[in-house]
Amino acid sequence: MSQYLETTIDKFIFRVATDRLYTPEGVWALLEGDRVRVGLTDYQQQLNGDMAFVHLKPVGTKFAVGDELAELETIKATVSLFSPVRGTLAKINPDLDFSPEFVNQDPYGKGWLVMIESAHWEADRAKLIDAKAYLEWMRSQAEQELNK
Repeated sequence: MSQYLETTIDKFIFRVATDRLYTPEGVWALLEGDRVRVGLTDYQQQLNGDMAFVHLKPVGTKFAVGDELAELETIKATVSLFSPVRGTLAKINPDLDFSPEFVNQDPYGKGWLVMIESAHWEADRAKLIDAKAYLEWMRSQAEQELNK
């Protein structure tokens, strides 16, 4: 079970799981053996709104860092998500076909997106940020959104 850092901005509560690494774009990565589980952060799912569809690349797709791995259709926008690591797509979350709302309801659990067979985890992880750094970045972004 994950531990969380939390912050409240205006009336919104945002959580950041402490057991994974992050991109500033709101994608998380969690090493599990030789695979990396990837998902969308709580902040990003709240910012983008309710998921209508989750379109994932097919198993076997090879990624470089920054390659598109998913397209999310929400009530507000269509959002592209990019791979935080290099490797090959090993598994997609089959539950998202019929329950895309899992991304909103449980972004660090049942709402995970894909598992990537990591090609260069040690090098890729050095470019990711930890939960505390992501929390600070997220807080800054959320405050800017609030002040628009």
